[in-house]
Amino acid sequence: MSANCQHPHNHHKDGHGHSHDHGPASADPRYRRILWVALVVNAAMFALEIGAGLQSGSASLLADAIDFLGDAANYALSLWVLSMALAWRARAALVKGVSMLAFGMAVVGRVAWGIWQGVPPEPLTMGGVGLLALAANLGVAVLLYAYRDGDANMRSVWLCTRNDVLGNLAVMVAALGVFGTGTAWPDLAVAAVMAWLAISGGWSVIRQARQELATGANASSGAH
Repeated sequence: MSANCQHPHNHHKDGHGHSHDHGPASADPRYRRILWVALVVNAAMFALEIGAGLQSGSASLLADAIDFLGDAANYALSLWVLSMALAWRARAALVKGVSMLAFGMAVVGRVAWGIWQGVPPEPLTMGGVGLLALAANLGVAVLLYAYRDGDANMRSVWLCTRNDVLGNLAVMVAALGVFGTGTAWPDLAVAAVMAWLAISGGWSVIRQARQELATGANASSGAH
């Protein structure tokens, strides 16, 4: 899952105390279509990067592939809960946070295995696929750019994609490092950073989702 793309949810109230849970996102069919495009692009890039990562032996490509999978799930969740109540959005975020943690730990394991093996990955595959991933994420970022100042949910989706572009650039830097040094260290270092971001992001999402669920439970018990 995208390391830094936590999903803050929009649940502000107006002056009359009415909760605006649905926000403008659910009312905008164009935004929904863009989320579908983003979902398909991310799912396709996950399949490509998993294959390339396994073939080239690159831990950072595998970490980036996991990122694409997380984002595909993220966009699917966004579409599913776009017009649902806050409690459901918080539950969806909780699932996302737990899976981010799991993915981060999996990458940590892969980095440890890479250190033990010490075999450098194949840098040309890394660089080529990294460039393709960068193009895919830039395309999605351009589509989402108009919604960067929307509600919290919209903004987090935009930030997610922007952070992914930075991740793709890091993979390409790692490929250059592997090419230049002939060692696995640049690849493993980038993968380790991506794993740490996934784990810290996962904890953050879980904390926020639990707070939102607790707030919702207190609000409903107070209403009775």
